[in-house]
Amino acid sequence: MEIKSKLWIEFGGKPVFGRGRRFLLEAIDKYGSINQAAKEINISYRKAWGYIKAMEERLGFKLIERQTGGKNGGGATLTDEAKEFLKKYEELELGIREIVDERFRKIFKDNGL
Repeated sequence: MEIKSKLWIEFGGKPVFGRGRRFLLEAIDKYGSINQAAKEINISYRKAWGYIKAMEERLGFKLIERQTGGKNGGGATLTDEAKEFLKKYEELELGIREIVDERFRKIFKDNGL
C-alpha cells in the first residue's frame, strides 16, 4: 500500500503551476521546442502556448524565450527565472512528498496496516 498526493499552485483561485505544467517546461527545456514538448506530453501546441501565457501572467515573469523560424528553424528555451522556479518547485514537491510519506507510515504502520 502506498500514498499518492498532488501538489499545485493557484493564484486567485486559478491554477498557476502543477505537475503537468512542470512536465511541459521540462520537455521544452529538453527539446528546445514548444511544439515538440506539446507532442511529448500529448497536448496541442495551442494548449501548451495557453498554459505558458497563463503561467507567465500569473507568476509575473517570462518563462520562455522564443526564436522564430528561418534558415536554422525556430526554437524555445527556458529563461533563467523559469529554471530557478522549476528547481524550487521540485524542492517543494520533494519536501511535501517526504512529509506525506512519513505521516502515512506513522498513521498506518503504527496501526498494524
